[in-house]
Order: sequence, then structure tokens, then C-alpha cells
Amino acid sequence: MAESYFLLAATFIPLLMAPVAYVIGRRAGAAAVTWFSFGALAVSTGLLFIPTMLLHGGTTSYVETYKWGQFGDFGLRLDGLALPFALIIYILCTVLAIYSKPYMIHKIMEDMPGHGKTEGSSSSSPSSSHESHGHGGTSIVQLSPEAKQHVNSQMGLYFALYLAFSMGMLGTVLATNVIEFYVFFELMLVPSFFLVAFYGYGARRRIALMFFFWTHVGAVVLLLSLLAMGFFAGGYDFDTIKANAGNIPQQWLALIVFGLVAGLGVKLAAFLLHIWLPYAHAEAPTPVSALLSPAMIGIGAYALLRLWMELLTGSYEQYSLYINMWGLATMIYGGAMALMQDDIKKVLAYSSISQMGYILFGLGSESILGISGATMLYITHGLGKAVLFMMAGSIILQTGTRSMSKLGGLAGKMPYTAVIAFIGALTIMGVPPTSGFMAEWTMFNGVLQTAAHDGDWFRAAMFGFGIVATILTSAYILWMLKRVFFGKIPEEMAHVKEASPYITVTMMVFAALSLTIGIMPDLFLNPITGYIQGMFAGHENVLPLPAHSAAAIEPVALGQESDDGVPVQEGVSAQTTAAGNHNGGGT
Repeated sequence: MAESYFLLAATFIPLLMAPVAYVIGRRAGAAAVTWFSFGALAVSTGLLFIPTMLLHGGTTSYVETYKWGQFGDFGLRLDGLALPFALIIYILCTVLAIYSKPYMIHKIMEDMPGHGKTEGSSSSSPSSSHESHGHGGTSIVQLSPEAKQHVNSQMGLYFALYLAFSMGMLGTVLATNVIEFYVFFELMLVPSFFLVAFYGYGARRRIALMFFFWTHVGAVVLLLSLLAMGFFAGGYDFDTIKANAGNIPQQWLALIVFGLVAGLGVKLAAFLLHIWLPYAHAEAPTPVSALLSPAMIGIGAYALLRLWMELLTGSYEQYSLYINMWGLATMIYGGAMALMQDDIKKVLAYSSISQMGYILFGLGSESILGISGATMLYITHGLGKAVLFMMAGSIILQTGTRSMSKLGGLAGKMPYTAVIAFIGALTIMGVPPTSGFMAEWTMFNGVLQTAAHDGDWFRAAMFGFGIVATILTSAYILWMLKRVFFGKIPEEMAHVKEASPYITVTMMVFAALSLTIGIMPDLFLNPITGYIQGMFAGHENVLPLPAHSAAAIEPVALGQESDDGVPVQEGVSAQTTAAGNHNGGGT
């Protein structure tokens, strides 16, 4: 096959277009830069779908490799594990680019002197929101030329940072080298820091610094473990580390695993390492919150799977129970804190902590089903939480407040938002026919499978407490919806109406995806399960799929190599693999 650069182009088009977006924003205005950024991300997403189609359902791998020097090869790899993370990240980024237009114009105008109070202000009123959003007050077309130029420049800067942020997230997921992974990991952090610092609410610069400090310290701890892995394995490529993991001394292995789990636990905002998240997610502008929470923090779960559970598979059984317990504590803590909040975005921020607990709970299950369900939960959380954060943004735009004690009865005024929000809520609660049901059912089934197989009363008890945590999830979600959409509507909300199509249509896209995946979960579940099954092939302590499930899944055999030395999975032809194998751009 001819040379192909699908993954390279999909990853770097947003970064290359970032400065162009800034110039377009300054010269052509907010609408032009919005659709330009959407187009760049849509093209990149389309390029990502091309190798996805070549994966034959995700049970094979597509690799592009380029010579990089002493650190090994710079590679981009799409397989059954990277597939769900990569697609959800870019779908979220693409659709949220459109959502960003009305919200960020409102936010930038709101920050201008004389244009109302901020979202973070407890005294913000509906009238201030409408003054800055254009409902009967000052609109962008009525601004002075200087003010309009300021809005356009800020929109250009916003989308430039947004595109760079998107690139960092995708590159982290596709990386095939630990140094490359760390570079993308940090490139993901820098633009997100500036998005919070420039466009956030409240004490945004202090909150952005706290966000940067916590996540950067976690990244440095992670880097120390990655360097140690590469040093003892004799190389930094994933395949080199996996092949030589046995060379890592046992006394160092424990420290390396601790560094990996602690560093990535900060990114996941797991219990005790979560301090930064409620502030950063609540005070970030809502489109950024809808990326930080559904997409970015879940990359920590991907990294646990890829860097620890795949590369250092032999150490997994030693520590899985502790991950299981940590996940349970995170589930319950996040859910309990969410139940106590009055601020919609803080409810959703603490909900994200709880949802990361679900993922950790499944990753520690020592079961193919449990680990696969935990991976599927990333998709569920991405879609459901994006809908709910977008719902919060819609309410903020239309009412000027995010305090639930000041809201009520909005279902009659914003029916489309209410219906879509309920689909997002059902997704997070794990209710059919949304994608959340199959993800949670698979994850909990795996946890129970391990407890029953081993006759382990402690794991059985944790399974029971995990079910209790789902009740807690339902409680805070339904309590939030009840306070926002039902009851008597406040008199000052009588004028409220549905948000613009930019808001409602983009919300509908994610709700529709959740329902589609809920009805056809095998679109993602089969590639995930096949890959996880191959990852733990030969590990007797990790329970395999039940016989009736295994018959439908083709295991992925890891570690095979084609004639040119590129790792491939069982069933990949040498020709297919060579299509993605480049050395500095040549075959």
C-alpha cells in the first residue's frame, strides 16, 4: 500500500491551524474563527476514522513510525485500546467548537467593563446575562469598533489555545514511546492552563496556578517512573519496555508502579489527589469544563492501562486490590460531595471525581470484563458529562446564575434542554438504553465475577458498597434536575427561553451518540474487550471472559512482529501494517 499519514495529520492539523485561527479571529471575526476551527477539527476527526475502518472492528492495530533519535521512534498507534479514547476526544472537541461560539462571546463581553457581572459572582442576575448575550440588551453588533475588535481577538486566542489543547489530548493517546507520551502529556496541560487563566471565573489566575501546580507535580512524578522504566528496559519505546520488563529489579518495580499510579492519580483526580479539580472544573468556562472533565482527566485511566497494566503486566495482580479500594473511596467521596453542592458546575465537578472512581474500581477488578467495562466507562462519562456541562452552560447563558437555589421550573421554559439533560443524566446513572448501562453492567459484572470465583468476602463487600455508590449517583443527579427543571419558576425567570441552536443542537449530538452506543455497544465494547483479553493472555489470576462472551470476541495476540519489525496484532496482514510504518516519512 502507498504511504499514509492519517494519524500524523489528524494529530498535528489542529496545532498547525492554531496560529491561523488567531489571525482569522482578529481579522474576520468570531463566526469565521468558529467555523474555521470546527472545520480543522472535523477534517482531523475524519482522518482518524480512516485508520479506524482499516482496523477490522478494532481488533488489529494501525501504526505510523518515524525515526526520532536516541529516545527511540516517534510513533502513533491506533488499536483496540486507543480507539475509544481517540474517537471520543476528537468528537467532543469538534462538536464543542460550535458550542463555544455563543458561550465565549457572552463570556468575553461579560468581562468587559460595564457589561454585567461574572458567572462566578453570587449576585449575578438574569438581566446582566441578557445584557451581554444580546437578548434585549447590548449585542456584539452594537459594540463600538474597539470593543468588537477586542471580542474578535479574544475569540481568536481562545480557539488557538483550544486547537492546541485538542492536539495534546490526541497525541497522548496515540503515542508509542514514553518520552513522546510525556511531551504530549505536558502539551495538553499548557493550553488548558491558559484557557482557565484567561477565560475562567472567580479567582481564575490563582485557580489556574493551583491546577497547573497539582497536575505538573503529578506529571513530574510520572516522568521519573517513565525514565526508570526506559533505563532498565534499555529503550523508551512501548514495545521495548514490554519485551524487557523482566529486567526491571523488583525493588525498583514497586517504586515505578507507585510513581505511575500516583502521577496518573492526580490527573484522574482520585481521592486524596483530587483537590484541584472542583476549583478548576467549576471555574473554567463551560466549553473548557466540558473538555477537562469528560475528556482530559479520563486520559489518566488510559495511561494506567497502557503504561502500567500493559507494559508491566506482571505487577498488576500485586496491586489490583488497592486500586479497587481506591476506586470505591473515590466513588463514594465524589458522590457524597456532589450531593451537598448548590452550584450546578460544582455538582458536576464532584460527579467527575466519582465517575473516575468507577473507572478505578473496574481497573482493579482482576477481570477482563471489569477492566473492559471500566474502559467503556470513559466513553459513557465523556458523552453524559459533556451533555450535563453543556446544560449548565445553557442555563447560565439564559438565566445568569448557576445557583440551584435560585432556579426551578425551567422545563417549561427550556424543554429541549430539559429532555437532552435527562438523557445525559440517564447516561451517568447507567440506565438503559443509554451507553452508561452497558458500561456499568460490564464493569460491575467483572467485579462480582472475581469475588465469586475467588470466594473473596472482601471483594464481595466492596461490590456491595459499589452498588450503594450508584444509588448515591442517582441521588445527586436527580436532585440537581429536580431543583433546576421542576417546581415553581421564580418570577424573575418568567422571560427565560430556549438557548440558541448552537447550544441545543450540539447537546443533541452527544445525547444521540449515547443512545446509539447504548443500543449497539459492541461498536466499542468488542474492540476494547478483544484488546484487553490479549493484554492479559497467559495471566491465570486475571479472570477471562465467560465462555458465552468469549465466543464472540477474537482475542488480540500482543507482541507479534511483521517482517519489518513492527508490532502487529493477530490477523493484521504485513501489507496493512506496512501502510502505517514510516521512517522519517519513508516506507
